[in-house]
Amino acid sequence: MNKHKLKALILMVGAIFMAFFMVNVTSQAARMDMVDVSNNNGYMSTAEYVSMRNEFGVKAVTVKISEGGTYKDPYAASNIANVQAAGLYINGYHFARYATKAQAIAEADFAGRTAKAAGLPVGAVLATDVEAEEQNNQSKATNDRNNTAFMKEIQKFGYRTDIYTSGSWANNKMTIKGKTGWIAAYPYSPAGKNWYSTNHAWQWSSTAKFRISYGGFDVSQLNDNYYTADQKSKVKATNKAAVKQQNKTANKGKVINKTKRGPHLKNAVVNQTYAQQGIFYPNTTLNVRSGAGTAYRKVATYYPGESVQYNQVIIKSDYVWARYLRSNGYYGYIALGVNGGANYGKRVVNQVSGHTYYTVKSGDSWWSIAQRNGLSMTTLASQNGKTIYTTIYPGQRLVVR
Repeated sequence: MNKHKLKALILMVGAIFMAFFMVNVTSQAARMDMVDVSNNNGYMSTAEYVSMRNEFGVKAVTVKISEGGTYKDPYAASNIANVQAAGLYINGYHFARYATKAQAIAEADFAGRTAKAAGLPVGAVLATDVEAEEQNNQSKATNDRNNTAFMKEIQKFGYRTDIYTSGSWANNKMTIKGKTGWIAAYPYSPAGKNWYSTNHAWQWSSTAKFRISYGGFDVSQLNDNYYTADQKSKVKATNKAAVKQQNKTANKGKVINKTKRGPHLKNAVVNQTYAQQGIFYPNTTLNVRSGAGTAYRKVATYYPGESVQYNQVIIKSDYVWARYLRSNGYYGYIALGVNGGANYGKRVVNQVSGHTYYTVKSGDSWWSIAQRNGLSMTTLASQNGKTIYTTIYPGQRLVVR
């Protein structure tokens, strides 16, 4: 064979091999070792967790237990039972609202009691989820003190502890030491790199899909056995009779809508849409979606102390939604509460206000408030009789619609 042709052939084969190798390397995403679920995911059956384990390699599930000092996740008990029935390791997390040491201890006591009542086994991790506005307004030293107080109190209930936070907050807003921490950071491509290999876990996506489960899920890669240690499932997943019985016991009294997944208390309406004018006052932080469902894109956020004027109510499987017209001319959808269960705030029917207000908080700016409400800074300022150079102060009310 001609030497030049042979050389060209070798180069071509090498290029094909390298291209194939690169495609395979870069197509390997981070592992789905752990999934975290909350009321936002609705009811999750044992079959769904078995599918996650068998088809996607999920090892552990971390369940939302509580938030602040009063909110108990309505799905915590059934999630804990069904995760264990599927043969997966189970953990819990508490969404922190504390801003002082005393509040941290009080929330830890509330989270510990709630976890015990929901069936979270001793030895599980009960992490503190630290990413709220309350912590954003504190110094690093204050957050460190509060987080330490929370975790010390949680250990009294027999649970192991950890801190969940975002990559931008880790070691900026609070200290996250090596061989601790569950860090969230969502890269454009999660392939080929573990961003937080020195921490217990790296949450790399909030939109992962599973074959028989509806919507997107938070998934994490585990870097050690911290979230899979010292726990045993109550039954083997292959023991179908035991799994069926435990699932039935965990959800006794609930009526499952067989056409759409989701639990409904007796007498709860399954699906309905009707016109209604009113104002909703949330008592917890709520995401606004582009449609009536948790799988729709997040477009804004409402916080306790704010209000939203709505014009339609949609009861859809797991949640009751309110539709309202945003300042940019598009509709937004906010959850009023769980269908047949907990409310996320106060709804005043047939009350109509000329405006929707926002209460300025520490750290806010014209830009951040305008972005949150789909406005330009100049529009926001002008409709409040001000300019973008006017100083705004915490506690001040601004018209955002």
